[in-house]
Amino acid sequence: METLKFLFLFFAALTVIVHANIAELDEYWKQRADEAKENTLQAYRPDPFNVTNQLNYQVNKATDTMNHNGTRRNLLRKKASGPCKATNPIDRCWRCNPKWATHRKRLAECVLGFGHRTTGGKDGKIYIVTDPSDNDMVNPKPGTLRHAVIQKGPLWIVFANSMIIRLNQELMITSDKTIDARGANVHIAGGAGLTLQFVKNVIIHGLHIHDIVAGSGGIIRDSVDHYGFRTRSDGDGISIYGSTNIWIDHVSMSNCQDGLIDAIMGSSAITISNCHFTKHNEVMLFGASDGHTGDSLMQITVAFNHFGRGLVQRMPRCRWGFVHVVNNDYTHWLMYGIGGSRNPTIISQGNRFIAPDNVSAKEVTKRDYAMESEWKNWNWRSERDLMMNGAFFVQSGNPMVNKQFSRLQLIKSKPGTFVTRLTRYAGALDCHEGKPC
Repeated sequence: METLKFLFLFFAALTVIVHANIAELDEYWKQRADEAKENTLQAYRPDPFNVTNQLNYQVNKATDTMNHNGTRRNLLRKKASGPCKATNPIDRCWRCNPKWATHRKRLAECVLGFGHRTTGGKDGKIYIVTDPSDNDMVNPKPGTLRHAVIQKGPLWIVFANSMIIRLNQELMITSDKTIDARGANVHIAGGAGLTLQFVKNVIIHGLHIHDIVAGSGGIIRDSVDHYGFRTRSDGDGISIYGSTNIWIDHVSMSNCQDGLIDAIMGSSAITISNCHFTKHNEVMLFGASDGHTGDSLMQITVAFNHFGRGLVQRMPRCRWGFVHVVNNDYTHWLMYGIGGSRNPTIISQGNRFIAPDNVSAKEVTKRDYAMESEWKNWNWRSERDLMMNGAFFVQSGNPMVNKQFSRLQLIKSKPGTFVTRLTRYAGALDCHEGKPC
């Protein structure tokens, strides 16, 4: 019955999808939009708690293994033999292999959470970005990032060396791509951001994204076979619009004109992990508007991230959908940590929340546009979170243990006291070939 209700809301919302910087919704974009709707339906999990429980199981397995001295020595090697400090299950999957650069695509097997089916460009060739320029929006120069991301089919994109890329307009990324900055210090800065619109199966790993501004718009190529006029972009660091199976991992982000990460208009099957966020007001927005019921199918995992200095609010702010917030470190906020409206399900497990000194900003949660008589039925649950400096999480809805799941399914996450270990290496990593990362 719940699934039928979601599908009804989703199809009802299709009539209100806006064009999102597309000046003219031509046949090409109409087809892309239709495909994206189908992708969202296929990606939707009617049993979201089974996904959250699988992630919790992997966290417990990883940390329990590290408590055994022999394995801990392997994971936390001495500098003389090359440091390997994998502290959570995603990192343990690849970081301790000194041949990670030879086996880059192994990364695609490591994603957990709602984005666990994401493979990016695993089945494609390696594309090496050699040129940091971004001068031609219609016929991008071979060797540039813009040329790489519009190619047909799966592609694993790496960088020949460290570089700073200033995007003149938003970067339109096509399906089945991995942007893998390991082994280089790659900054997307001072220009427009990354856009994933009506696409699927994309991995973004190891980038520094900061000081992003709105693009002015214009004629921009969005695939090998199509270009068109785009209106002004919003200035998001990463904009996910009507897209599915997305994994953002080990990305450092700060100071974007709009949001750091927005996931809207039917986007789903997303994992955001091991990222470091600083110096920003509205950090993450999940859900386009209170009127877009299509976001009821949105399912997002936020895991092992560090929400650091200079952040204000929206970590994340959710409308509709199901969001699993697990083992993140919230060391700074000015207004609140997690907020929302329109009855999203928010499951907070094993996070550390350190409240600011401001006595009026101690509450982690913020509910908008609803009286208590309404939001008391929203399922916002806190389990094994660590509250510090007076932080408190206002729960609502029914306790998790009363849901229709067995004890075997309800495997607990690690408590918030483990968070400093699990998030210690959040953000872009300094990886060197031939050594564990």
